[in-house]
Order: sequence, then C-alpha cells, then structure tokens
Amino acid sequence: MLDAALARRRENAARKPRRGTTGAKGEKRLRGYSGSGPDPRDPALFGDVLQRLMKARGWERPKAEATVFGAWEKVVGPEIASHSRPVKLDGGVLTVEAESTAWATQLRLLAATLLRNIAGEVGHNVVTKLNIHGPAAPSWSKGPRRVQGRGPRDTYG
Repeated sequence: MLDAALARRRENAARKPRRGTTGAKGEKRLRGYSGSGPDPRDPALFGDVLQRLMKARGWERPKAEATVFGAWEKVVGPEIASHSRPVKLDGGVLTVEAESTAWATQLRLLAATLLRNIAGEVGHNVVTKLNIHGPAAPSWSKGPRRVQGRGPRDTYG
C-alpha cells in the first residue's frame, strides 16, 4: 500500500504543479510582498488602468467620438457651444445644428478652425468634415387628415 500511495503522489506531482509556484500560463507566480522596485501588483491609478483597458479592447475611436458629443463645450469653446450642438457623427462627417441661420453661416466660415480644434482635442481622422445647418423648421404635413394646399398660411387671415 505504501508503494501505491507513493506512485499516486508522483503521478499527481507530475500532472499539476505545486500550488504557488506557477501561474495559469506556466510563468513563475509572484508571491508575498513586492519589493522596493516597481511590481505589476502595485496599486495603479484608475484612469491609467482604464486607459490600458480601452487600448487593449480597441475602444479609442468610440471614446473619441463620444468625446465630441460629451465635451462639446470643451472641444469648440463656450461661445460656439452655447449656439450650436452636435447632432450626428457618421463616417467622419459631423452634423452640427446651429440655433439660427446666422450662426450656421458663421460656423460654416469657421469650419476649418473647428475641425482643427476637434482634431487637437479628440484626435485626427475622427471628424473629417462638418455638415452645418440651421434650426429645423416645424413640419405642417403631419396628421391623418391633411389637406393639400398652401399649409398654415391659409388660416392666418
């Protein structure tokens, strides 16, 4: 019986490594306290860990696109942000809605500067073109009973 027990012990030792000596991939596992030098187990800032995770998973582009919408005031400045808002980003084309047609004209004149500011803030080739338009006019063609004609102008006098 003693020989059988020793044989089983040798088989088990050959099959799996001793606990604490190797990790899941076979590399030497670190045990105990870290020394005075840098160690992968040392505490890290949450922002650094999040940055590494985003890079490892390939989330830089979606993050940059979300920054355009989430930090619009920081990207274009407070005055422009108070008179405009980003609506859609599709294939590098950012659609911006201005509060008036005058502001839409001004933003079209500032398009090159805005693209430069956006590229400096979120990275190059995230936004390649700006599509700027004025406020959306109300649509009078809604409802189940619509009459063809000049629209609401007929009712004002």
